[in-house]
Amino acid sequence: MEIIQLFNYVKVFHILSVISWMAALFYLPRLFVYHSENFENENFAEVVKIQERKLFNGIATPAMVMSILSGITMIFLQPELFKTGMWIHIKLLFVVLLLVFHFSCLYYLKKFMRDIRVASGRFFRFYNEIPTILLVVIVVCVVLRF
Repeated sequence: MEIIQLFNYVKVFHILSVISWMAALFYLPRLFVYHSENFENENFAEVVKIQERKLFNGIATPAMVMSILSGITMIFLQPELFKTGMWIHIKLLFVVLLLVFHFSCLYYLKKFMRDIRVASGRFFRFYNEIPTILLVVIVVCVVLRF
């Protein structure tokens, strides 16, 4: 198999992994909104805890790992990507920020699991917009390649 063909297969896997990761990062903070706003309702909170934990551990984290591994593989297969402009450097910076966001979700998840509410529903409504902004910058970089 040629390198370019292998690269394209890895890219397909990368795109699918990123879609899964982003779907989880879009939904998890929304669950935090509901959890925070219904904190006193113990039955509701227990159900949301299960959803948050399963979403983070079963979808978000595996998809993040697959996104990172496939991204590293693409760079390994075509290291000349670093010579194609600033886009790749900016994209990678925003991927690092996305990783920071991912692990900040883990922080809030752990607090909620211990029945600690650290922020309001309003905070999580704004927090929920962060991955969207990061994704927009990443997609613009990849498509426009400036």
